[in-house]
Formats: sequence, structure tokens, C-alpha cells
Amino acid sequence: MAVKIRLKRMGAKKNPFYRIVVADERSPRDGRFIETIGTYDSTVNPAVVKIDEEKALSWLTNGAQPTDTVRSMFSKQGIMAKVAEAKAAKAAK
Repeated sequence: MAVKIRLKRMGAKKNPFYRIVVADERSPRDGRFIETIGTYDSTVNPAVVKIDEEKALSWLTNGAQPTDTVRSMFSKQGIMAKVAEAKAAKAAK
């Protein structure tokens, strides 16, 4: 089972709000998911991104693959750098 970290669209018509979720890659975009790890609101300026860093790091170190959009959000929050550090430390052992 391949696991992806991706956005789940919510909110009203022309008023999108997204949840950052961990889901099986075979499930539909707004369908079944395993866990919610954050939110993203693109309607305000600047966009609001809230991520549970501990959960995100846990899923990434266990092999979950983020989509391009989520990867860029994680990079801006500094989460991808922490994942690289953790993998480097694990490889050094």
C-alpha cells in the first residue's frame, strides 16, 4: 500500500479550504483518508498553513510520499530539511 500526503478540498463553492491528509494513493481526492495532519487556507492573503510537525515527520520517515504542493509547503515550514537530517543520521549509524 503506497501512502501519499496530499490536500483534501473542503469549503463552499468558490471558497476552498484544504486539509492536509495522509491517504492511500488509490483513494479519491476527497475520499477516505488515514489521518489529518494540517490545514491550508488559500483564500486569505497571505495563505495560512498549519501543520502538525510531529505527525508529518513521523509519516515522512515511515515512507509516505508528499505531493508536489504539499512538498513545497513542507519545505517552507522547514519540515523537509528535518526529514533529510533524520535520514542522514539514520544512515550514519
